[in-house]
Amino acid sequence: MQDAAPGGPNRRFPGYDVRSQAATWDPVTAAAVTARTRVRDSDLRFFTRREAAVASVLLDHLLAQWDEPGVPVLHMVDERLADGHTDGWRYADMPEDGRAWRASLAGLDRDARDRHEGSAFVALTRSRQARLIRAIRELGDTPWHTMPAGRVWSLWTRYACTAFYAHPLAWNETGFGGPAYPRGYARTGVDRREAWEVADADPRDPVARGPVAQGASGRQPVGGQPSEGAPGPGSAAAGSEDAR
Repeated sequence: MQDAAPGGPNRRFPGYDVRSQAATWDPVTAAAVTARTRVRDSDLRFFTRREAAVASVLLDHLLAQWDEPGVPVLHMVDERLADGHTDGWRYADMPEDGRAWRASLAGLDRDARDRHEGSAFVALTRSRQARLIRAIRELGDTPWHTMPAGRVWSLWTRYACTAFYAHPLAWNETGFGGPAYPRGYARTGVDRREAWEVADADPRDPVARGPVAQGASGRQPVGGQPSEGAPGPGSAAAGSEDAR
């Protein structure tokens, strides 16, 4: 069984929506969280249209988030970069984060065109896109378009995961109770829930019961097993073509 994508049916915490508690949050926090749920394509301020197209596909692969509705990770990453809200540090052998994002997206598209007869990264089948991304992860410290590949992988995944888990749809997926101020939490401890929280309907380890453990095809991030079985165009059907 697969866990639902963010925004879809919540099988582990049925009926749970952390946003139902927004009235108990302090106004500043409520406004910040609510703003994350209200994005439009026109809101992009950092990425160019071409960069956004590549970044959108890349982030979907990193998070296995092809299903809709999902967390608007692209817009959240774009906002951080536009506002200069970085981690506050960077590796000495890497450019600053904004330049690194631009260079790495251009490099990913260049790899696609070099290896697939001029086809843009976004035009490739999903399995071919996954192979290009996975190849970068497997390079380790080897230079890739003048940057250490492992540093690029770290950049991508840090921004992707930070954005994903800052969104209430991801909180719903994990059963997180949301901001605690000013109400706070009273029932702390293992298996103790507040009145608004929902019990986990399937508390088994999702990794142990997932497609990696079962050897089945399914929704997989590119950092794990091959993504040929992922839903959508260019998945399992592309396997025989790509093997040639």
